Amino acid sequence: MTGIGALTGLIIGIILIIRKFNPAYSLMFAAVCGGLIGGLELNVVVAQMFDGVRDMAPAIVRILAAGVLAGALVQTGSAEKIADSIIRGLGQKNVLPALILAVFLLAVAGVFIDVAVITTAPVALAVGTKVNLSRNAVLLAMIGGGKAGNVISPNPNTIMAAEKFGADLSSVMFANWLPALVGIGFTFLLAWMISKRGELLTENSAIPEHDLSESPKNLPNLFAALLGPVVTLILLALRPLAGISVDPFIALPAGGLVCVAATLNFSKFKSSLDYGLSKMSGVAILLVGTGTLAGIIKSSTLKDMIQDMLNLTNLPEVTLAPISGALMSAATASTTAGATVAAVSFSDAIMAAGITAVAGAAMVNAGATVFDHLPHGSFFHATGGSVQMSLKNRLKLIPFETAIGFILALTSLLANVMF
Repeated sequence: MTGIGALTGLIIGIILIIRKFNPAYSLMFAAVCGGLIGGLELNVVVAQMFDGVRDMAPAIVRILAAGVLAGALVQTGSAEKIADSIIRGLGQKNVLPALILAVFLLAVAGVFIDVAVITTAPVALAVGTKVNLSRNAVLLAMIGGGKAGNVISPNPNTIMAAEKFGADLSSVMFANWLPALVGIGFTFLLAWMISKRGELLTENSAIPEHDLSESPKNLPNLFAALLGPVVTLILLALRPLAGISVDPFIALPAGGLVCVAATLNFSKFKSSLDYGLSKMSGVAILLVGTGTLAGIIKSSTLKDMIQDMLNLTNLPEVTLAPISGALMSAATASTTAGATVAAVSFSDAIMAAGITAVAGAAMVNAGATVFDHLPHGSFFHATGGSVQMSLKNRLKLIPFETAIGFILALTSLLANVMF
């Protein structure tokens, strides 16, 4: 089918999502429109859509399994304990690096960025008020740290990128460590630049229950809070380190079980499962819609059109990986959906350019952080609400967030291909 048809369908999906239609249904409708406009018969369109969803099935199951760890970290108080310990440990003089590091580690542990920001926001507002930081700087520090952590985490976007390229998850996570560190440094620079610009935090900004004089009660100790994600990361690292393959379907729930046991929160095991499933089921449903559109795009000539554009601009073929991730994240305003559509649609073309599966997945994953914060996605609104930010001020952060994503994608390209 024609690439114009697929592109038209993608634009229809973007318009529907911007108009606040359900993203999953928007993508399904976009897939039907794109297939028909591209010249396929209706029954062929449906078959291509189903093929796209079928390709998603293994990764969706792994993502649902990841909910055990994510739910355990939040419900046992481990996520809050990690964030609180880092911020208090580094002190008021190092608020910005503390916020960056706190959300970074939560994202690395497998917590969604928006959940990590929401978890960290109360103490971030309290500490930021003490040192008279701007609200924009506080939120940018948390978002930048989350973006850096997301490219090296067992989060859904990394799982999907690794799955679609046929690469080992732990290897894809490890491939972006240098970009993540560069992203942390660049985030600190930007947050420091705007630390006194815009609306400064006042005493009314802090959420009352977060008294900085002492740590919150009823939270586990830091060792117990960290044990679950550490076990997961060790299990995932066994394949590259020792040749022992532990599938994420096993490693992620195992970390969740360890988290519940280490924090002695057995009574919260059921609520952890319910919370994790509630978070991951929304992602799974989104990926069903994403799969239908990805099936249409994969069967079209859209990837050839993009490659022709790269040739006209004299950009090397390897840039297709981060560029496709960035474009698809702009279309969906989602790291997971952006990485998924890009990986499904362009993985063959990327590897045909001589890029390894691990490098291709890592670059697509980094590219998907460039525009995942646009206003037609939920991340934009959830993070702004976490720090009580007005829409006008939230929009002002978009160029800074885009710059952080661009640095992550550029450094990933350099680290995985040029060096």
